[in-house]
Order: sequence, then C-alpha cells, then structure tokens
Amino acid sequence: MKPEPSSALFAGPFALATLSTPDGPEFPALVTPDGQALDLRDVFGDERLTTLDVLDRWETALPRLRAVAADAGPARTAVTDLRVHAPVAPRQVFQSGANYRQHVIDLHVAHRAPGDERPEGERRAEAAEIMDRRAAEDLPYVFTGLPSAITGPYDDVVLPAWAEKPDWELELAVVIGKAAHRVPVEDAPQYIAGYTIANDLTDRATVFRRDMPQIGTDWLRSKNAPGFTPLGPWIVPSESITDPDDLRVRLELNGETMQDESTADMIFKVARMVSYASQTARLLPGDLVLTGSPAGNGMHWGRLLRDGDVMEGTITGLGVQRTRCVAEGAA
Repeated sequence: MKPEPSSALFAGPFALATLSTPDGPEFPALVTPDGQALDLRDVFGDERLTTLDVLDRWETALPRLRAVAADAGPARTAVTDLRVHAPVAPRQVFQSGANYRQHVIDLHVAHRAPGDERPEGERRAEAAEIMDRRAAEDLPYVFTGLPSAITGPYDDVVLPAWAEKPDWELELAVVIGKAAHRVPVEDAPQYIAGYTIANDLTDRATVFRRDMPQIGTDWLRSKNAPGFTPLGPWIVPSESITDPDDLRVRLELNGETMQDESTADMIFKVARMVSYASQTARLLPGDLVLTGSPAGNGMHWGRLLRDGDVMEGTITGLGVQRTRCVAEGAA
C-alpha cells in the first residue's frame, strides 16, 4: 500500500521519514505537508546518514531542518513515488499498558477469569476502582518491546499461525530526542523530539501464561512477532503538536470505526510516561515510548483480526497508516 495524496499529510511545516526508491536503499527524508520529500543525506553531506542519526543530533539538527523546510530551492520528490518505511529504527521500545481508563475497564470485563461468574456490572465497577486507585497512587505500567517487531506504516502484517486472537491497539508513540535518565515530569517535554503512530498488535490468547498463572503476562509471545508494531508514517516534531494529551486516536477496520477516543482519556499523560520510564532506564535518542491504546479493541467488539483485514489508523496531526493482514503461509 502507498500513501494517498492529501492536502496536508500532517501538522506543521515538516516531518521526518525513512523512504526509498523502488530499487534503492532506505534514506532519511524531510517531508513537507504537501507530500514532497527531500533526501537528508544531501542536506547533511553524509551518504550513510539514517533517521536515527538525525535524532542522535536532534538539538543541532532541528534548526537546520526548519531552515531547509522553508527553502523552496532544493529539488524534491513526491512521496507517492517512493516507498515509505517505518520512520525510525529505535534502539529501545517502551510500551505502556493499562493507560486508558475505559479501555482497561473493557478488557477487565472481556478477560473473565475462569470460574468468575459475577455479573458484568460488578466486574466493571471493580475495574473502575482499580483504575482510580492506580491514578491516585501515580503508578504507570511500562514494559519493553522489541525493535524487530516494527514494520512500515503501509506494509502487510503477517498473522502467525499460532496467534489465536490477534488484536489491534492504535497508540500515540513518543520519539525521544536526547538521552534521558531520571527526568522530572516537568522537564520531560524537553526530551521529546516528536510523535508518530504505532499499532501495538497483541495476541490476546497468549497474554497470560495459563501453564503457571503466577508468572503473569507473556509480552514476548503476545506482542513481539515480526511486524506486530506497524509504525509511522512520519515523525512530526513536538513543536508542531500543540497538546499531545488531547489528540484524536481513530482506527478503522475494513472501513468500520473501532477505536475513536482522545488521548485525554489517558490515566498517565505523555510527560509522566516519559518521566516514569526514565526513572529506571536510560532513554536514548530515537527510542519509542508507546503511551497505551484507547477503548475499542477487538476483544471489546468480539471480532479479532483475520486474513484480508485492512486497518487504517489516524492520530490528529500525525497522518494515516494503512496495513493489511495476511495469514501466515498465504500468498
């Protein structure tokens, strides 16, 4: 699949992307909202430059990118003539769980424990109480994902044969712009280079270890198959996004709206998630902090992903990603 022409692909004067010609290598690009791309290898005079390299020098690169975006002189290529890849190959991926209040309540109801015969209203009230307590105690939930699960925003997603309940989870992804360790919440925005779209696919059947419940969740198995994290298409600089805590997150499945919620429903806001992750880990430029997914996943609708499904995800100001599901072994 390819990006479709649009009057404005994203918010702001420019975004970062990783592109390629049909037969050429990937290269970092500056993309303008009208869909024109400029090869940043030429701008920085480095044939081996990657988008991660640009993020590694973000504080000095950003002013230069602003100037290049405003200069109509350099030759540019239409994005529709190029292949769009995941915008960055991060070193680390941090994923936030249980961060949208309504989503977690719906999951709590859908994942009925064996032998739990309580009515739905009682279980929903229990989940709401848990969410309110987590917010009051200021305890986000963050775990790590694998960069190898990332794929492009228009690539096919292979559903493994073993995945019995593959599900979608559209999320706002934070892209780190400089190394961060033990950062206070009020300082966290300084460490954010920009934002992009992630679809954090999950096989619901393997989230919990049935062989030994005491082990808990199995995120390796349930979330990290190759291609289970479609990413992009663009990294939009944080200066172009007025309020990341009030963006519309929307996913359509075969043209039918499944998720449609504001990031305002997040229990822990963007700055808090970045700060929390940095209290333990050292965040590096290009790293991703996924901020959780809103209500409307497949478990809620009783309809999981299958061969031929097309997911289209949008977040305010960040563009559109469109991926098709293909069963493992299918042509």
